[in-house]
Amino acid sequence: MTLLLHDALLTDERGETPGGWVLFDGDAIAAVGTGEAPDAAERVDLAGARLVPGFVDIHGHGGGGHAYDDGGEELASALAAHRAHGVTRSVVSLVANPLASLRSNLAEVAELAASDPLVLGTHLEGPFLAPGRRGAHHEDYLREPDLVDVEQLIAAGHGTLRQITMAPELPGADAAIDALVAAGVRVAVGHTEADFETAARAFDRGASILTHAFNAMNGIHHREPGPVLAALSDERVTLEVILDGHHVHDAVVALLLDEAPGRVALITDSMAAAASADGDYRLGTLNVTVQDGLALLSGTQTIAGSTLTLDAALRRAVDVVGLPWPDAVGAVTAVPARALGFGDRLGLLEPGYAADAVALDADGRVTGVWAAGGRLS
Repeated sequence: MTLLLHDALLTDERGETPGGWVLFDGDAIAAVGTGEAPDAAERVDLAGARLVPGFVDIHGHGGGGHAYDDGGEELASALAAHRAHGVTRSVVSLVANPLASLRSNLAEVAELAASDPLVLGTHLEGPFLAPGRRGAHHEDYLREPDLVDVEQLIAAGHGTLRQITMAPELPGADAAIDALVAAGVRVAVGHTEADFETAARAFDRGASILTHAFNAMNGIHHREPGPVLAALSDERVTLEVILDGHHVHDAVVALLLDEAPGRVALITDSMAAAASADGDYRLGTLNVTVQDGLALLSGTQTIAGSTLTLDAALRRAVDVVGLPWPDAVGAVTAVPARALGFGDRLGLLEPGYAADAVALDADGRVTGVWAAGGRLS
């Protein structure tokens, strides 16, 4: 089955091309160009709309009133909520829970990924986190990394454990990082008390992501630069950022983007209230109250994930932070894809890449989503 999307402003991290077209053949892009378009079984006239690669969300916990941790239909409904907002490839993030629960969740996501190519695998945001920087993770389920536990988690994922967040200062972290990197799992520094030197050593061992920069970690101090500066100083590291106006000031996001071009991945870190209404929710085993789009652990001022969707993050990057469209698009497509090792097939409008694309109107709102060659919305 061939599908032609034509008369579009093609935009990816490499730039913009007006009057362009993209030809899908099955689940891959067959050709991209301008001018006279080739024949196709189905043609969609985008009437000049912006067409970008499908969004890649490497860190999110739920949406549409549903949580990824709950599995089953809840997981499916949460994924569908984000797909309607342009996410064509998702990593399922799980909060800290008992190891048996995490192993069960990992196995379920592995089974889902085997039948649904839009699910890339799992991100464990815990349980190897610093208690003092736990954020919205239940303290009772935090633990120090142990090689037996790590190997069991890797095995439970059947090759689909993509990322794990870890506090590198914890006893046993060095050996755990070595084992995870050897297994092809991306290790992220986060929920940590680590100083600059400790974070830098973790990156030298193979950690390659900074989990939601500035949140749940030491900030940048003139005598104690902390893990953010360690990540900025290392070209091998991708920095996650939650661009929702709550987690990090827009001016600080602009600074990160200036200092690490092509290395900042916008994420949602979304909980169930993303693409849903204010109210009371659960994040793992903890109660969360959402008011005016801000999610807090109930009765506290601790932020509990976000209610962000990636299309909203993209619009804020352009409209508020002032990022050029190609750079903003790259931050929700090619950059996160590269961070998890999918940069050779996700994130660009290029022959051979996945047939994933999102059409945006003049205000940057999603008007059409295609994934693996088929229309999602």
